[in-house]
Amino acid sequence: MPSSVMPMSKLGDGRQSPTALAATGLRKSYGDKTVLDGIDLNIPAGSVFALLGPNGAGKTTAVKILSTLITADGGRAEVAGHDLAADAQAVRAAIGVTGQFSAVDGLITGEENMLLMADLHHLSKREGRRVAAELLERFDLTEAAKKPAATYSGGMKRRLDIAMTLVGSPRIIFLDEPTTGLDPRSRHSMWGIIRELVTGGVTVFLTTQYLEEADELADRIAVLHDGRIAAEGSAEELKRIVPGGHVRLRFTDPAAYRSAASALHGATRDDDALALQLPSDGSQRALRSVLDRLDSAGIEADELTVHTPDLDDVFFALTGGTDIPHQPNQPEETVR
Repeated sequence: MPSSVMPMSKLGDGRQSPTALAATGLRKSYGDKTVLDGIDLNIPAGSVFALLGPNGAGKTTAVKILSTLITADGGRAEVAGHDLAADAQAVRAAIGVTGQFSAVDGLITGEENMLLMADLHHLSKREGRRVAAELLERFDLTEAAKKPAATYSGGMKRRLDIAMTLVGSPRIIFLDEPTTGLDPRSRHSMWGIIRELVTGGVTVFLTTQYLEEADELADRIAVLHDGRIAAEGSAEELKRIVPGGHVRLRFTDPAAYRSAASALHGATRDDDALALQLPSDGSQRALRSVLDRLDSAGIEADELTVHTPDLDDVFFALTGGTDIPHQPNQPEETVR
């Protein structure tokens, strides 16, 4: 395949989409420590891909390999249609990277940071000033542009960091734990920026330890554990691989409760609470099946609660529950 041709990926509805990044059998070791043990990736253009994993799982190593900062020990990859090993310069021209630690120079102003990036991308002075001004406005940094970056808040520095990454108009952006250390308001602001980038056609490769962040943003999620991809899919697909989902029905009328218990074979009874619990994957089809059985018997529940495993459950199941922060997820939804 010529390096200028991007391979294709299938979207969920069967349509073909250009593949922004494809990797096969990527390996990396440091001495006796195997960090990546043959991972495969296929990321459609214009999507958000999230790589989850505990500290030391190899997330940053994967980003460094795919962004040409270090070389893999084995495997191959194409990024933006270019072979990673044979055409690293073309890959660099197509990507942007925002690491875990800000690349912002605090001793100069936000505008000067932007103009420095424009110089590094060989833009003319006029074009550099135009691009810098547009990006500073886009990231709500115009008022602070003349101030030293050292005076910026954490959220402002992160916005400036991403704005600097966009100076070269990259088609693929690697964001390595971009919201670590940010307060909730700044984190949500960053999520909005990421959505806006994808709407503009940019592909985002995101590493994160915040499970609600992956749930909120990612089209596809891969869980990295012991150097391998333990599971991959959409957030909903991953949640369904973990057992424990159920539907809970509560009644106020004892007669309706007894009738429902007879109609819903296999339900676990709680006679004190007048409640029934049935295993369920949380899908619309499974829920409809329960409601249809109640309708057929002429029974109406007073309260219905759906519990589906969340990404916390998935992470703990796949990695043994090591080193992941508590997440304020709400896995249950109650309908009255």
